[in-house]
Amino acid sequence: MTTQLTVLALLTGVVTGALFRFLNVPIPAPPELPGIMGVVGIYLGYKLIAYFDLGIDLVETLGL
Repeated sequence: MTTQLTVLALLTGVVTGALFRFLNVPIPAPPELPGIMGVVGIYLGYKLIAYFDLGIDLVETLGL
């Protein structure tokens, strides 16, 4: 992941958030700190499992 990609993602989020506010549409993200921390927790949990190389292939396990 590059810094440029991160900055572009941030700018896209800012523009999208501003547009949602301008149009008085509720944002599709948790507007409170506990909700945002929940999203951060999901991301950290995902990265933690990837770091320890754990997990199963659910599709294969279910035979689909």
